[in-house]
Amino acid sequence: MKDIIQVDKISYNYPDQPLLFDQLSLDVHEGEWLAIIGQNGSGKSTLARLIDGLIVLNEGHITVDGLQVNDQNIYNVRSKIGIVFQNPEDQFVGATVEDDVAFGLENQLVDRSKMHDIVEESLKSVGMWDFRERIPANLSGGQKQRVAIAGIIALSPKIIILDEATSMLDPRGRKEILALVQRLKNENHLTVISITHDIDEAAGADRVVILNHGKIIDENTPRGIFSHSDKLRQIGLDAPYTSKLLAALSERGVSDEKSYMNDEELIAWIQQLVSTK
Repeated sequence: MKDIIQVDKISYNYPDQPLLFDQLSLDVHEGEWLAIIGQNGSGKSTLARLIDGLIVLNEGHITVDGLQVNDQNIYNVRSKIGIVFQNPEDQFVGATVEDDVAFGLENQLVDRSKMHDIVEESLKSVGMWDFRERIPANLSGGQKQRVAIAGIIALSPKIIILDEATSMLDPRGRKEILALVQRLKNENHLTVISITHDIDEAAGADRVVILNHGKIIDENTPRGIFSHSDKLRQIGLDAPYTSKLLAALSERGVSDEKSYMNDEELIAWIQQLVSTK
């Protein structure tokens, strides 16, 4: 499997602070959904900013789709990456939803004859075309994130980074945004990186990396990570809802050999239990 991002023995510290990363290495596979989880201060968002070239590492190398992240390549690197931040209002610059999505295209000098079609297609893909004349600030949290994602999709990146992008949403809004990103990932063959402390969000990824104080302490499939929820609790992270429900059922004498199931597996297992009674 091709690696679209290669982080090779990087070191970084903020001014007047001790090293956050010391010889950190990580590969991101093309087409995967990678979740990077950890407590606040673990280095998750810093790593995302280093990958996008928003801050400069001390030593080591980061390569994005064959390009080393440096001053010479920074424009081309950023054209391959779209970041959705925690607060979408930080990304809004247009007076209307339509203007905001068009802004990035204008910066890339896209021909105006093509711009309208791209904006329309992008907003329709996230279900926001009917809101094109609305003021972004007047939208709900979930709608704002949809507009932010439309602005990114319009630029045709290869990689989307969700930097705590669902943390300000209610559970329903969070689920809708993650389902939207999954659909866009499949339709556009994207690579997605979730920077999150939401364990249930990470459970939907292809692979999970745990960062703790700037170090990778574990990486595996969601099942491999969440089957050992005691390790999560040791570093202050919660277990997924399904794991906690399985533990509660086990205490009442209803158990299964699996210590972790995803939502679909858990529903099917409970339905089977009910049908056999």
